[in-house]
Amino acid sequence: MPQTIKKKATRARRTQAERREDSGRGLVEAAIAVTAERGVSAATFEAIGERGGYSRSLVTRRFGSKRGLIDAVIDYLHEHRKVLAAEHGIDRMPGLDALLADTDLYLRSLSGKGELKAYFMLLSAAVADVGELRTAFAEAHEQVRTRLRGFVRKGQAEGRIRSDLDADAAALMVGSLQLGLSMQLLVDPTMNIDPIRKTILATLRLSFEASDRAMSNHATQQRPTKGKRA
Repeated sequence: MPQTIKKKATRARRTQAERREDSGRGLVEAAIAVTAERGVSAATFEAIGERGGYSRSLVTRRFGSKRGLIDAVIDYLHEHRKVLAAEHGIDRMPGLDALLADTDLYLRSLSGKGELKAYFMLLSAAVADVGELRTAFAEAHEQVRTRLRGFVRKGQAEGRIRSDLDADAAALMVGSLQLGLSMQLLVDPTMNIDPIRKTILATLRLSFEASDRAMSNHATQQRPTKGKRA
């Protein structure tokens, strides 16, 4: 009997944790929807709670402050991007292919349900306010730069990305390109992303890819040498 009670308690605790996770995700999705549809100023805790079907007090307890809300939105979007990257096997690709696939995935997602639109609306408001909220976005962008830099260095080690490129500068350039296009889409929501996406990918490949001669030399250097005969 005690063992049965213990199993029931374990299931109850797990169910409670799942409910908490579901409500947290629901609140973040509600915050994103309100921001994307009505703007940053409309994303009050009361409006978020109403959109998600929760009380204002729950929103306050879950986020605590505007910084808490922004942190939750950033974490949600980063996790979503990690899941998409895993589904596409990006981390298993060669460095150049991974860089291009990651950029392609990001640019395609700009035409999505509004998650990134809400993110950049919050970013714009944080920058305009010149407040401490900017640090949350700075930390998020540093994570992006670190991932992109890893792709560049991997490609250089494989001999497929030009060795003369500064990996950190290259990563910052690609991240800034993504940022700029995202902000331009806020200014002009009617912009057709697809031809721009194709041009960006072609330009990155042309700019980053090592020459055939450099790749051949790299392959020769990596080939194991036979021992000399006595």
